[in-house]
Amino acid sequence: MLYRFGEYELDTDRHEFRVGGQVRDLGPQVFYLIRHLVENHDRLVSRDELIAIDWKGRIVSESTIDARIHAARKAVGDDGRRQTRIKTVPRRGYRFTAEVQVVHSNDHRAAGMVARPRRCGH
Repeated sequence: MLYRFGEYELDTDRHEFRVGGQVRDLGPQVFYLIRHLVENHDRLVSRDELIAIDWKGRIVSESTIDARIHAARKAVGDDGRRQTRIKTVPRRGYRFTAEVQVVHSNDHRAAGMVARPRRCGH
């Protein structure tokens, strides 16, 4: 599945996050956090849900979650004050607020998208 929002693309089939067509390396937790928020852009995602999905229910500190949210915001061009894509809903969770275009796997390949070569070492 390919998700587009602005100049950003999240390709879940290739496990790639691209900005302006260039692959950006994200740690796996940040990638999955962004993926979960984007896939659920139509609703609020709680911190407990993020822990269950991204950390498989393991006990994690608030600072760990905050650090991953900060990294995810940085990856999509946000910060703590300017929340144009990942909005915090105090004491409730997070909402992905950018307009998301969903392109199904077969559709984006059939539309003539050229497969980008994988970078060495990844």
